[in-house]
Amino acid sequence: MFKPLRFSPLLILLIGLFTQNTFGQITEETYHKAEYFLSGNIQKEVYHLDVVPNWLDDKKSFWHQTYTKDGKRFFLTDIESKETKEAFDHGKLAKLLTEKTGESVDSASLPFNRIQLKDDGSVGFEYKNKNWTYNDGSMESKRASSDSRDRSVSISPDGNWKAYVRNFNLFVENLETGEEIQLSNDGKKDYEYASFWGWSDMVLGENGERPEHLNINWSPDSKKIQTQIVDLRLAEKMLLLDNSQDDKFRPQLMGYYRASPGDTTVVMYTPVLFELESKKETKFPNLSLPHFIGMYFNWDSDSANLYGTYIQRGFKSFDLIEINAESKEIRKVYSESSPTHINNDNIFRRLKNGQFILGTEKSGWNQLYLMDWKTGNLVNRITSGEYVVKNLLSIDEENSIIYFEASGKEENVNPYYSFVYKVNFDGSGLELLTPENAFHDISYGSGKDYFIDNYSRVDQPTVSVVRELKTGKVVHEISKADISNLVKKGYQSPKQFTATAKDGKTTIYGIYYLPTDFTSKKKYPIVDYTYSGPHIDITPKTFKAGLIGLQQPMAELGFIVVTVDGLGTHGRGKAFNDVSYNNLGDGTTDHVFAIKELAEKNKFMDIDKVGIFGHSAGGYDAGRAMLLHPDFYKVGVASAGDHDHRMEKAWWPEMYMGYPAGDFYHEQSNITNAANLKGYLLLAHGGIDENVNPSATFKFAEALINAGKDFDLFIWPSRNHSFGRTNGDYFTKKRWDYFIEHLKGEKPLRHYQIQK
Repeated sequence: MFKPLRFSPLLILLIGLFTQNTFGQITEETYHKAEYFLSGNIQKEVYHLDVVPNWLDDKKSFWHQTYTKDGKRFFLTDIESKETKEAFDHGKLAKLLTEKTGESVDSASLPFNRIQLKDDGSVGFEYKNKNWTYNDGSMESKRASSDSRDRSVSISPDGNWKAYVRNFNLFVENLETGEEIQLSNDGKKDYEYASFWGWSDMVLGENGERPEHLNINWSPDSKKIQTQIVDLRLAEKMLLLDNSQDDKFRPQLMGYYRASPGDTTVVMYTPVLFELESKKETKFPNLSLPHFIGMYFNWDSDSANLYGTYIQRGFKSFDLIEINAESKEIRKVYSESSPTHINNDNIFRRLKNGQFILGTEKSGWNQLYLMDWKTGNLVNRITSGEYVVKNLLSIDEENSIIYFEASGKEENVNPYYSFVYKVNFDGSGLELLTPENAFHDISYGSGKDYFIDNYSRVDQPTVSVVRELKTGKVVHEISKADISNLVKKGYQSPKQFTATAKDGKTTIYGIYYLPTDFTSKKKYPIVDYTYSGPHIDITPKTFKAGLIGLQQPMAELGFIVVTVDGLGTHGRGKAFNDVSYNNLGDGTTDHVFAIKELAEKNKFMDIDKVGIFGHSAGGYDAGRAMLLHPDFYKVGVASAGDHDHRMEKAWWPEMYMGYPAGDFYHEQSNITNAANLKGYLLLAHGGIDENVNPSATFKFAEALINAGKDFDLFIWPSRNHSFGRTNGDYFTKKRWDYFIEHLKGEKPLRHYQIQK
C-alpha cells in the first residue's frame, strides 16, 4: 500500500501562494485578446462611437461616418428637421460599384472615407483613381483629375499678377501685359527668397537639392508682397542613413535641417517687404528668427499695416507687433515676458472696433483680456479665476459676446474636463452652456448657429448632440455609443483615481486599466504608460480616448496599466506646468507616488513588479524612470526616445528645459546617467526617424555598454517616428513580449504575427 504524502504547513502555504500568483502560459488566445483592442479592430466593435461633422454649405446640415451593426455607414443630419438618417442606400451603391468595377464591394465596408453630398441629391466619392457619382440608382465615373494648381506660382488677389521664384530671387509677372519684374537681386543658393523649410523636408545625398517651397503673402490691394529670406549659410544638417531600400546596396544618405538646443548654426528667417510699383525692397533684419520659431504676419484689410506675434528665442517673451507698410516703422502693440516660458500659441483675435482679444497666462491661468489696438492698453478683463481658457469658438461682435471652451472652473469636477461657456466683452454674464459632468469634445465651424458636442467620460459612453450656440440647448440627439459588444467581452472601463503629488499637497489625476478576465483574487504586475511632455496632458478623458489607445491591449496580456498626469504637465495653470521647467527629468516621480498610493488601496496590484513604457518624449521618460527610480521600475521599453535634450529639436527643449542650455541638460540626460540601470531595458528606434533622430538612442546604448549594463536594442531600418502605435505592428508585439517575459516571467510565442 502507498502511504499518503504528508506536507508541512509551510510547504502547503508556499504551494498555495505559488498557485495564486501564477498565470497560464502565453498562448495565441492571449494575443487575440490584446489584438481585439487594437484601434483598427475596436473602432468597429463600438457603434456610433462619436460624431465628427462635415458641414454642408447651408451650415444647418452635415454628414459623418461611423460604425454600426451593419458596418461602416455614412449619415446625414438635418438640424432643422431634427433628423439623422443614412446618407444613401449603402447596399445599392455597393452593388452598382461591384458591377461597374468588376470587383467585390462590401456594403458594410465601402472602400472610401469621404463623400460629397450635392444639391441634386447625388453622392460623390473617389475610388480607384476615378471620381464616382451615385444618384437615384445610377452610377457614373470619370477619371480623377490631378490637382492642376501650380504651387510654384502665387496669383495676386486682383488676378493681375503672378509671383514666382527663379534662381532664388523673387519675380512678378503682369498677367495682362506679360511684363516681368525682378523684385530681389541678391538671392542665391542658401540665401533664398520667398521660401520656407518644411518640417520633414529631406535632402538626399551629399549635394542633394532641398524641396522647393513658395511663401507669398499678398496685400489685399495686390500692390505689396510680404515674404521672407531663408538663410541656410551657417545651418548644419542632421543626418540619417536609410538602409532599407531594396534596390540599393549602399545606404542612402538623408539630411535635414533641425537645430538642437543652443545651436547658432541654424536656418534663419528674415522678413522682407516688396512694393510692386516702386520695386522697393525692405528687409527687417532685427526681426530675424530661427526657422523653428518662425513668424506669420497678417495684412489689415486696407493694406496699410502688417501685424503678428513675434516670439523671442527661448520663449520667455513675445510681442504683438505692427509694421506700417509705408513708413516701415515697427510698433510694439503689446509685450509680455515670463521667467520660465510664455505660451507660444496665445489666443489672439482682432476686432473691427479697434480692439483685440488676447488670451495669456500672465495671471497664472490662461484668461481672456479685452485690449485696445492703438495703445496696447487693457480695456477690461473678460474672464478671471483659477481655471484655463482653452479655445475660442465664436465671437459675436455685434452683440459683444464670446463663446469659448475652458476647463477647471466647475467645482467637484475633474479639472481637465472641458466645457463651453459664453461671456460678454465686459466680463459680465458668464454662463455655462454644456452642464453635463463629462468632457465635452466640441466641433464648431465659423458662422454656424450650432455646434456638435460629443460628451463622455472614460467610464461613460459618448452621447453626441447638436446644441444651439447662443443657449447651449440640445436641439437634436444624433446618437449614443453602443458598447454591447464590449460588455459581452467583459470590458471594464478604465478606473479614475486621484493621488497626492510629490509636493505632498497637490491632487493629481490618473486612470488604470484592467484585463477583461480580471479577478481580484490574483496579483497583477503594473505597467506605467508615460508621456510627461509639458505641452500636453496624456491621461485619456473621453470614452473614445480611453478605449482606443495602447493601454487596454497591454492590460489584456495580464497587467494593470496606469496612466497619470503629474506635476509639470499641461492643463492646470502656469504654476502646475512650471514644475517641469529646467526639470523634465523628474516627470515620473509623481507616477511612483501615485502607483504606490493606488496599490495600497488595491491589493490585486503587485507593487514589486512595475514596468514602464513610452514613445518619443515618453521614450525619454521610460529610460529616465529606469535610471532615476531603478529599484521601483523593473522593466522599461523606451521607443523613439529623445534621451538627451541637447540632441533634440530645439524648440521643445528650449521652451520647457530652458535657453541657453544649462547644466541641468547634462544632469537629466539618460546618456550621462546610464550607469544607474538595474532592471531590464529595451531601447527601440526607427532608422529614418527625422522627428527624433536615432543618434541619441545610439549614444544611450553606447553609454550603457561602457557602463557594463545589459540591455536590448531594436532598430526598425525602414521606419520613421511612427511605429508601435495604436493600430499595432511588428514592434507592438516586441513591446508586449518584453513585459510578458521580464515582468510576468512567462515565455512569449516566437514568430507570432499580430492579426489585424
